[in-house]
Amino acid sequence: MSKTDTMTNRWTRFQNRLYARLSQRRKAVTGFVTEPEPRTVGSFARGRQLVAGNLLFAGYLVEAEDTDLWDVTAPSTGFDNERHGFAWLDDLAAVGDMRARDKAQRWVWGWIEAHGRGHGPGWAPDLTGRRVMRWINHAAFLLRGADEKRTRLFFRALAQQTWFLSKRWHAATPGLPRFEALAGLVQAGLALKGLEQMSDPALRALAKECEKQVDRQGGISTRNPEELLEVFTLLSWTSAALSALGRGTPGAQADAIKRIAPTLRSLRHSDGALARFHGGGRGVEGRLDQALAQSGVRPQPASGLAMGYARLYAGRTSVILDASAPPTGAASYNAHASTLAFELTSGRRPLIVNCGSGETFGAEWRRAGRATPSHSTLCLDGYSSARLANAGPGSDSEALVDAPKDVPVEFEEPMEGARFMAGHDGYTKVFGLTHARTFELRFDGRELTGEDILLTASDKAKRQFDRALDASGLNGIGYDIRFHLHPDVDAAIDLGGAAVSMALKSGEIWVFRHDGAAKLTVEPSVYLEKGRLKPRATKQIVLSGRAMEYATRIQWTLSKAQDTAYAVRDLHRDEPDFD
Repeated sequence: MSKTDTMTNRWTRFQNRLYARLSQRRKAVTGFVTEPEPRTVGSFARGRQLVAGNLLFAGYLVEAEDTDLWDVTAPSTGFDNERHGFAWLDDLAAVGDMRARDKAQRWVWGWIEAHGRGHGPGWAPDLTGRRVMRWINHAAFLLRGADEKRTRLFFRALAQQTWFLSKRWHAATPGLPRFEALAGLVQAGLALKGLEQMSDPALRALAKECEKQVDRQGGISTRNPEELLEVFTLLSWTSAALSALGRGTPGAQADAIKRIAPTLRSLRHSDGALARFHGGGRGVEGRLDQALAQSGVRPQPASGLAMGYARLYAGRTSVILDASAPPTGAASYNAHASTLAFELTSGRRPLIVNCGSGETFGAEWRRAGRATPSHSTLCLDGYSSARLANAGPGSDSEALVDAPKDVPVEFEEPMEGARFMAGHDGYTKVFGLTHARTFELRFDGRELTGEDILLTASDKAKRQFDRALDASGLNGIGYDIRFHLHPDVDAAIDLGGAAVSMALKSGEIWVFRHDGAAKLTVEPSVYLEKGRLKPRATKQIVLSGRAMEYATRIQWTLSKAQDTAYAVRDLHRDEPDFD
């Protein structure tokens, strides 16, 4: 980050504080135009934890049974952002009993007392938009039993925050933060009596952001599936609020919803969760299906890539592959070196995964999670297919550089299933090698055949490979093909080391085999999951070898056993049957 960028950020924070204090001059609104309906979905389990005083925000657990939320010293900026964003209000509302309502009321009016006068880090446009939406969504839950004085304080604070959003939404970072700020402003303008005049300018601004930020294929620049879901959900909530008042959705916003819906369906695994790429998680349980259903956009046959991802689906087996170059520019600050990585889910059970985002576990885990070895793909000599570089002096952000630029893809539909082929040039500069992958999913979803190829695609690439081979002392270029397993998968390698049996909690048995061209091992791995205190231990299947020629080919299969009773026989199906 340059000196100019640092000064700009300081000026932005100063402006936020200034307008936050100026908002105190606003008069309280008198109530709602119509009774708001809660649109956000919370977690009952997390709500119970909050009621018990266990605050789990941004990977930090603080036990505060007898301490008010706003008296807790935040262990990180992420912790502070989560509590000021009020998404936890969804969880308390999911519990919905007297204890949960008492805690929600104490924390909401505690915020008004501690920060309502324009103080604290919560006065950022995106956090304010997120907070305003939760207060409006759960107003009936919050105001039940509240006296006239507290009700007046509540509506005054909402009026102040809405005015702040009307002045500062444009200061939010383009992308999800700006959508949050504008969606909060729109919903406040539609819901609060006396602020109706704020909704139309915000709707026009939201429509412009839809045109700028959502591309023709229904994707966003970060290529983060979970962020796309959040944008889609915000647009759908806003559309529903307009519909409740008998108003139509602006054309640009309606078109964005129609473009995003099929993309999200392509990024949906068979268990209803999102593919985990570029910093995104699986999504709040049930939110994806709820958002798609509420959007009213009917499913349509998909073809080609969706936001740069390929999807193969058959027999309740879903395979999703990152088949494009990583994001560039500012969007690369959270991007992962995951080109040609894939995930596989069988029915309701994830089998092959990527490690995920380590952002909530600290800087080292965040960096490790972005590297190629944390993804289910091939890695050359310990190198990532893209390099992390500091964004500049005074910045703790790292951009993704030297990433693949040429990522050709091809779909085929053979008689027995679906085939997808892709390649990338991320290793060409250092090793002269192009990595190509072929996937073929059988029509019944019971077998995925894969092939990884390392090849030199030009004379220049051959010369670079020769130099790399000489530097290795003619020992070849080491490669590892990784298949990270979900923590719920129980994996065991057979005695001969030729196959790995994987048992899912559903009772299914999958078997991994390879052509013998590489060494097969089962090694420790981690599963980085938001909402947990530490990474979960898991395993990974690794095929290791050395590229000695201009072309190296490694073939492998993932196949489902007929049933658990025949799992052992299926594991050794190439051996003689003496029964």
